[in-house]
Amino acid sequence: MTDTTPIVRVSGLGKVFAGHDGSRTPALDNVNLEIHAGELVSLIGPSGCGKSTLLRAIGDLVAPTAGDVQVNGKPAARARLDHDYGMVFQAPVLFDWRTVEDNVALPLEVLGWERAARRERAQQMLELVELGDAGRRMPYELSGGMQQRVSIARALAFEPGLLLMDEPFGALDEMTRERLNDVVLRIRERTGTTVVFVTHSIPEAVYLSTRVVVMAARPGRITDVVHVDLPFPRSDETRESARYYDLVTTVREALRTGESTAS
Repeated sequence: MTDTTPIVRVSGLGKVFAGHDGSRTPALDNVNLEIHAGELVSLIGPSGCGKSTLLRAIGDLVAPTAGDVQVNGKPAARARLDHDYGMVFQAPVLFDWRTVEDNVALPLEVLGWERAARRERAQQMLELVELGDAGRRMPYELSGGMQQRVSIARALAFEPGLLLMDEPFGALDEMTRERLNDVVLRIRERTGTTVVFVTHSIPEAVYLSTRVVVMAARPGRITDVVHVDLPFPRSDETRESARYYDLVTTVREALRTGESTAS
């Protein structure tokens, strides 16, 4: 029998941020979402809609005010301690005094892996992100896009089943961004990793995803879910197809509808 238990289950999630002046800002309200194994789900919405807060709640970096988050059938806090997921932030957050290889191997070092095993695993991950010859270089010798690939390799080093990505390519030029989108798709194809991806880009969300979760602000909530039926593998031909443009339009209209209902 196929296991249909979701990798991520968010139930009635609410988050209110309290200010030093006693103010209370609702970031999320009654968010419900299930994500199954092998999916690549994008979260998209206007600034302030809570998409990064939702991602961080899944990663146990933000404590919910209400509701529940389960990862692999366990509380998010337990999943974090069990190393069930890796996370990629908006900035690469690399250590300039460590080589690229040592940056990738850092989680394994923390976990107590022997040096030879760390080096072998780091090299495998660098090859996966097309940086197999960069292991002995220093982070400051790399471009922004290459640094972000190193951060993806590091997040995958201990083979998590879930990868959380918080606008990882937002600061990159369009050509680099498109290339790294293909890197993410190749990783998903080769490893079967489930991915939750925060983005502001409608074309990026459609190109990458199996589903696009549309959010609205005031307070942050899910207003629509767009299923992306584009076949895999995806390529430049995908971006030039009529169906791709139809889905981009569908997501754009869903964002406008959500924004108008929030006003």
